[in-house]
Amino acid sequence: MTDRLADNAPAPSLEDFARLARAAFEALPAPFRAAAGEVVIRIDDFPDAETLAEMGMEDPFELTGLYSGVDLARREGLGPAPEPSRVFLYRRPILDEWAERGDVGLSDLIAHVLIHEIGHHLGLSDDDIDRIEADDD
Repeated sequence: MTDRLADNAPAPSLEDFARLARAAFEALPAPFRAAAGEVVIRIDDFPDAETLAEMGMEDPFELTGLYSGVDLARREGLGPAPEPSRVFLYRRPILDEWAERGDVGLSDLIAHVLIHEIGHHLGLSDDDIDRIEADDD
């Protein structure tokens, strides 16, 4: 699977996305992977209607990823999280952004969304993540 598709190639499947997300996760520095802990990474085509409503969105293409759970900064004590921590990557919105942009590889975009959502798991805000990304440029 490459970051470019032939004209007659099918769109990358949920399994392709899962493979790219696993590769992106494995490429992260060991301390970042360790901090992510047991977060579950899930690939869906779109967010469900309930998620969109909670986010105040109507267009399912607006949301490329989502962290669901209690972030590490807000957990109390050393016990388990009250619910499993999950990172959702939404295939169709990511594909749409990839096609529209044309300036980033699909694996890079998947890695970007994955890292952003793991940042939320670690307790970082969107502003925190934006500052970190700006410092890396």
